[in-house]
Amino acid sequence: MAEPGQIPNPWPEMTDIATLEQETLRQIAEAADEAALEAVRLAALGKKGAISALLATLGKMSPEERKTEGARINLLKDKATEALAARRAELAKEALERRLAAETLDVTLPTATSPLTRGRIHPISQVMEELSVIFADMGFAVAEGPDIESDDFNFTKLNFPEGHPAREMQDTFFLTPEAGEKKLLRTHTSPVQVRTMIAQKPPIRVICPGRVYRCDFDQTHTPMFHQVEGLVIDETTHMGHLKWVLEEFLKNFFEVKGVRLRMRPSFFPFTEPSMEVDVQCRRQGGEIRFGEGEDWMEILGCGMVHPNVLRNCGIDPDVHQGFAFGVGIDRLAMLKYGMSDLRAFFDADTRWLEHYGFRPLDFPTLAGGLSA
Repeated sequence: MAEPGQIPNPWPEMTDIATLEQETLRQIAEAADEAALEAVRLAALGKKGAISALLATLGKMSPEERKTEGARINLLKDKATEALAARRAELAKEALERRLAAETLDVTLPTATSPLTRGRIHPISQVMEELSVIFADMGFAVAEGPDIESDDFNFTKLNFPEGHPAREMQDTFFLTPEAGEKKLLRTHTSPVQVRTMIAQKPPIRVICPGRVYRCDFDQTHTPMFHQVEGLVIDETTHMGHLKWVLEEFLKNFFEVKGVRLRMRPSFFPFTEPSMEVDVQCRRQGGEIRFGEGEDWMEILGCGMVHPNVLRNCGIDPDVHQGFAFGVGIDRLAMLKYGMSDLRAFFDADTRWLEHYGFRPLDFPTLAGGLSA
């Protein structure tokens, strides 16, 4: 009976060296794994092992016995050590073979695509980047403002009179007033123009891209959509500058050699005179091609900044004047990239995004093409 913590000796009464050798080598050969092999080693060569016990008896032997028995015992120890090493190598090889068999890969299968390859830039983000590139080349900075605005910045300072339809509940998302001040989700990015004119002194040249909110939902309208507006304020700006900026913008955005514009009189509270802008196009086979043909498509609104707006923002309209324009970013994306339903922009359908999205590292440039 072995004491606690002592490995039992499988050969407690064995004294015949030949029999011990045979049994030791058999146990080593039959060891199924590293743990079993280690148990055999301890039983044979450990401090309490059978071979170690024989080696301990050498000190009690006569010199003549030590010469003969010592050689036999040491030979047995060497054979056991060699057998243990050989079996350990075999077990390691078998373990490696099992691992290789379990981890075998079919190299003929297509490799998994990386997240960088699978990922796509949303068309809205792409178009915003394109707009920034185009207008930066013309010297425009990008201005931003909050989505939650005051009634004063969204309407009053922009010359919207009391009772204007845009102020009605059915068109605007009004919020609970704070400290008696009306709050709402901005209906356009024009409040960013107001904030810019209050914070900066002319000359001013900015674009204001961002989300806007209106109570509408169908194939071409959503309660939240994206808009970009442009603003230029200085002492000499006139309608010719406005027309040139719009022509350069549309030419570069739609990547055509030239465009023709048609300006029609319109009305916006914050500009005077105000105009709707049509761009020359050709409708063919369900496609719209700009810069050619005899058709026209309304694409944006613009005008000279109303003197009341300048005055409300602390700018003297007798010294400075300017122009402003606004266009829906979602509409631009639909026209350029052939999308028929605005609601798909917000459905979070990965299949749609894989089809219409852009690769992450394809940054738009005027030199390399905006949509390359």
